[in-house]
Amino acid sequence: MSATASAGAPEATQFDLIIVGAGSGNSILTPEFDDKKVALVEKGAFGGTCLNVGCIPTKMYVLAAEQAYAPREAAKLGVDLTFNGADWDAIKERVFDRRIDVIAKGGEDYRRNGCPNVTVYDTEASFTGPKTLRTGRGGAEETITADTIILAAGARPFIPDWAKGVPFHTNEDIMRLERQPKTLTIVGGGFIAMEFAHVFDALGTEVTIVSRSQLLRHLDKDLCEPFNELATERYTTHIGRTVASASSTGDAVMLTLDDGTKVTSEALLIATGRTPNSDTLDVAAGGIDVHPDGRVQVDEFGRTTADGVWALGDLSSPYQLKHVANAETRAVSRNVLAAWSGAGDDALTPMPHEHVPSAIFTHPQIATVGLTEEQAREQGADVTVKVQNYGDVAYGWGLEDSTGVVKLVAHRGTGKLLGAHYMGPQASTLIQQMITVLAYDLDLREFPRSQYWIHPALAEVTENAILGLDLTFKEV
Repeated sequence: MSATASAGAPEATQFDLIIVGAGSGNSILTPEFDDKKVALVEKGAFGGTCLNVGCIPTKMYVLAAEQAYAPREAAKLGVDLTFNGADWDAIKERVFDRRIDVIAKGGEDYRRNGCPNVTVYDTEASFTGPKTLRTGRGGAEETITADTIILAAGARPFIPDWAKGVPFHTNEDIMRLERQPKTLTIVGGGFIAMEFAHVFDALGTEVTIVSRSQLLRHLDKDLCEPFNELATERYTTHIGRTVASASSTGDAVMLTLDDGTKVTSEALLIATGRTPNSDTLDVAAGGIDVHPDGRVQVDEFGRTTADGVWALGDLSSPYQLKHVANAETRAVSRNVLAAWSGAGDDALTPMPHEHVPSAIFTHPQIATVGLTEEQAREQGADVTVKVQNYGDVAYGWGLEDSTGVVKLVAHRGTGKLLGAHYMGPQASTLIQQMITVLAYDLDLREFPRSQYWIHPALAEVTENAILGLDLTFKEV
């Protein structure tokens, strides 16, 4: 009897490699794997969270929202614009019918029909033992096994108990609503909540936010505090409140908050965090340990606690960011090939978790990299900081900007950048120079005057922020 089969159980189909998840996991299959027999398991749409329900479609909605929001800010430039409403069906058609769904289907078709070494399974996978998974295709259950398995199964929205008796939406379906709601309550205060708050408010929905803490509380205080002030002015907010209970009628959902306040709206969006899919995979049956928050445990090279099993992306990473998942994919791919060649740990690539940037495409846009001021001081660094207003540089004057800020955190004695924090127009683009400074360990005492800064481009806000730091210059 096979080691992977029990009495009365079907024989497991043997592969060289099993990949669970066709988001970043789909990118594993570079030409170096063409001679391997591969099983690719994906229960949903190819492309994963980012393509189908996350990064890409949300930003396409944000672009529509930015146009819709423009009339609110146009008067300060002497321009009279009017927002006449959003064509919800046209937005959905542009995002999904013409772009997202076409790409997802094309990715699946390619793996099914253009890769003779790849077998696609479309049923959720779960471990039944070491290196053995139960899955299926075409409605038929099948057991598969391989000496090497890569887990890239992602995460899903966390749903609090109080929400399970009422109709609600998450990021996975809110963009595909049949019609735009007139009123929307968002529970949560993180980046998903804030991006959708901007989208729906800009497009004409009345938005209410319920958050147990400050909005975007992970931000440096010099961004967090002003952002919360702006959000409170724009939306109806219940900050520091939790939901005690929820009920629904035919056309509305009512939340009762912990202070007795009643919040009623046509639709409800739950954005209270995400849960790694380690439980649905039953990783314990495969000998794989998890962190208390459910993330699969991996070492510095992406290896789990089970021999031959690797993990990447939202399933295991401390960063739920697509650019991190992509970088982890490249590392794990190289490491699996190295392991197959018999190379030791010296030949392996560490998971790339240094200087990880992130951006929040709300309004104003936010981007950060490195340490906050508080984190830097907690580490005992000789800290100098500069908060530079967008409105103090020429392009900021042109924008009539009164809320945009750049905050840099640096080491006074060495000129090393410790953190950069942007809130305002083009934040996700402007921060890229500071990501480069961190990645190449550049000295801020030399950096600003070793290059030109186009005048009057908005990048001058970065130049002025650097020049405003109280740095100790070397004696000549």
